[in-house]
Amino acid sequence: MTDKTTALVTGANKGIGYEVAKGLAERGMRVLLGSRDRARGEEAAARLRAAGGDVRPVVLDVTDPATIDAVAAGLSRLDVLVNNAGIAGPTGVPPSATEARVVREVFETNVIGVLAVTNAVLPLLRRAPAARIVNVSSGVGAIAHHTNPDHYMSGLPALAAYPTAKTALNALTVQYAKELRKEGILVNAAAPGACATDFTKDLPFEITRTAAQGAAIVIELALLGPDGPTGGFFDDAGPVPW
Repeated sequence: MTDKTTALVTGANKGIGYEVAKGLAERGMRVLLGSRDRARGEEAAARLRAAGGDVRPVVLDVTDPATIDAVAAGLSRLDVLVNNAGIAGPTGVPPSATEARVVREVFETNVIGVLAVTNAVLPLLRRAPAARIVNVSSGVGAIAHHTNPDHYMSGLPALAAYPTAKTALNALTVQYAKELRKEGILVNAAAPGACATDFTKDLPFEITRTAAQGAAIVIELALLGPDGPTGGFFDDAGPVPW
């Protein structure tokens, strides 16, 4: 048993997830650093422990029920869940040329994986005094951006997998918020913005925003007070239109 506020961050061995784990550890939380790869997770957690953080790695593949169940069974307390793990899918392929299996794969990680992990640890979150769930989404999941001719995203190439998966994740966030509001569990989606990580390294333009900058809104939502919002979609400038 532990009396220390505890957070689980999926996909946290690098990029935004790593910076979220780092930020929560710096604020005194015990952090479970989820990673599909055991060695990479252990190395990332070791770096954060060397900096003074109370961080331990857990092997967690959000598409693998066995690893999800193992992590949930090993917990005695959980206050914060950050669903960060995600995959991009193909770029440069229009919807008309996208195979259904590719969309299923992206949805399996970015949407179904969130549901599977959340449901597995929800009994623990329900026992926490002030539980928070943050789903790491993306501005490309905002339909309003793509349909607004004055927004740059309306000019981006059409894609069938990643943007639609993030839109679905936003909708799932709202549904969890509706269910859990009466229990005091706040559930929100975060848009970190395009950051210079492995996730964006193949884009045909330079990105200067750091993973730490992108993680800031996720950390903010993870630390919301009792009067904080729920069922919202936010970036570091405030609410993002759906």
